[in-house]
Amino acid sequence: MFFRKKKEAKTVESYEHVTAILEAGCEFEGKLSFQGTARIAGKFKGEILASDTLIVGEGARIIANIEVNSIIITGEVVGDVVAKEKVEIYAPAIFKGNIKTPSLYIEEGVHYEGSTKMEKQKEPHLLADDGKAIPRTTAKTA
Repeated sequence: MFFRKKKEAKTVESYEHVTAILEAGCEFEGKLSFQGTARIAGKFKGEILASDTLIVGEGARIIANIEVNSIIITGEVVGDVVAKEKVEIYAPAIFKGNIKTPSLYIEEGVHYEGSTKMEKQKEPHLLADDGKAIPRTTAKTA
């Protein structure tokens, strides 16, 4: 019999700078954009666009299309998510929508309804001595 150690969710405390917080009991409707890490524990409806990390806390309810670098979900999200780096979903999360990301982790016990499209991250080009990109087909490594 095999046992798998449960992956521990990153908490807000594991991030140095939380730049935006919507706490439990708060509601917001509209468009949210931010830099750094944002945490939502309340209710949000609208659109979220950011180049960094979004944490959806347990008890949160989000109805939105979301485009971020990475997202960690333990609450409820209804909508489409596009994450450039990764999506992590931990129990007791509820997710209803579509996900597009190169890296996806879903913990056992999560309620997930939707589809997933996983694409590889674009690999950086190698640079020649003059600083110009070398196409992958002709690049040679030492």
